[in-house]
Amino acid sequence: MPAAEPLSLAYSPCPNDTYIFAAWATGLLDGAPPVRVSLDDVETLNDAAFGARYALTKISYGAIPLLGDRYRILRSGGALGRGCGPLLVVRGGGGVPGTLSSLARDARIAIPGTMTTAYLLLRLALGYQPNVTVLRFDRIVDAVASGAVDAGLIIHESRFTYGAQGLRCIADLGEWWEHETGRPIPLGAILVRRDVPDDAARALGATVRASLAYARAHEAEVSPYIREYSQELDPTVIRAHIDLYVNGYSDDVGADGIAAVDELFVRASRGGLIPSGTRPDFV
Repeated sequence: MPAAEPLSLAYSPCPNDTYIFAAWATGLLDGAPPVRVSLDDVETLNDAAFGARYALTKISYGAIPLLGDRYRILRSGGALGRGCGPLLVVRGGGGVPGTLSSLARDARIAIPGTMTTAYLLLRLALGYQPNVTVLRFDRIVDAVASGAVDAGLIIHESRFTYGAQGLRCIADLGEWWEHETGRPIPLGAILVRRDVPDDAARALGATVRASLAYARAHEAEVSPYIREYSQELDPTVIRAHIDLYVNGYSDDVGADGIAAVDELFVRASRGGLIPSGTRPDFV
């Protein structure tokens, strides 16, 4: 019998994703289907999803309403939780107001992508369309520190390092979301292409959970893979990143998580930011 064709799997190089998928990607997981892995920035993955390039891919929840005819959402492997939302940061000195409500409407804000959940949350919190410049997530802190932009919307590892460049947070959008809704914040999900049958899709979700379980039980084995791709090499930053973004919702989004996603879509639809009537479709 010929060997099975590897499944195309894509996710970001951030420690939470590489932690979850390390065992599967590196062949440590017995019985897992073979995979051909691609790692890229989340906005690049958002773009690639429009062509349904990957059978299984990490995507921002902000992009999912535009991809409903191509993908469904797996219950495992995503990024959803509390106290882990995007931050809006400015330089520590004067010149830029210190609160979200007093931020000038024409302030130049660097964002990590127009389809990211971070940008969707920013527009919901502001209530208007801000003046934005798109930069890759790991370039935003430098852009704010240099004065190239007035503020930056930061995600991933930048959350743990922005203070070292003299920046300060003026809005925690996760905190804003939790205060507004009482629900955890949905950031990103693993999607499965619609041409994958239900049983196979559920089996892939189980493999994601098994890969995460392996990482938790054998962290020394998966650590080299995580360090290889992390933007930040400081082990304390890597550890903090994993601890913040990998949680019980990573195993299964659960009813609470599904309700949070539905709430996000309802609010975004009401604000005219996504197609009306969009609902999350979980496998």
